[in-house]
Amino acid sequence: MPSFIRNPQDFWSGVIFLIFGLAAVIIGNDYAMGSAGRMGPAYFPTALGSLLAVIGAVSLVRSFIRHGEPIGRFAIKNLLLVTAAVLLFGLLMRGAGLLIATVVLVMLSGYASIKFKVLPFLAVAVGMAVFCILVFVVGLGLPMPIFGSWFGF
Repeated sequence: MPSFIRNPQDFWSGVIFLIFGLAAVIIGNDYAMGSAGRMGPAYFPTALGSLLAVIGAVSLVRSFIRHGEPIGRFAIKNLLLVTAAVLLFGLLMRGAGLLIATVVLVMLSGYASIKFKVLPFLAVAVGMAVFCILVFVVGLGLPMPIFGSWFGF
């Protein structure tokens, strides 16, 4: 690592954020933007991508100024657990519903933490599931099943 990079963690996270943010902005340019009152398909990816790119740029600049620790070992087990949790969430949404899919997502991704304890994570998982149901199903009226077809609802 070059000596002018004082914080490798900030540097590489900044590079990743900048790449994904700029990619979202570039991809969003192919669609109609719309306005804040009537958002087009490019509005969300462009706004989110721009924010992500700004965060990445700030992180990159900070990596040259602030000292930080070197990058540690690559935690492949944790990466696989979080990826599996997200994939299972997508697979379980239709059949099991939002409640079960959210609980599985939080529990499985939480298992990647060294601080994982079943009861506190289960409480967070249930709380997150209730919050998602209230926001997305009740508040926004999205057609997401709370309990999926596996339960006969």
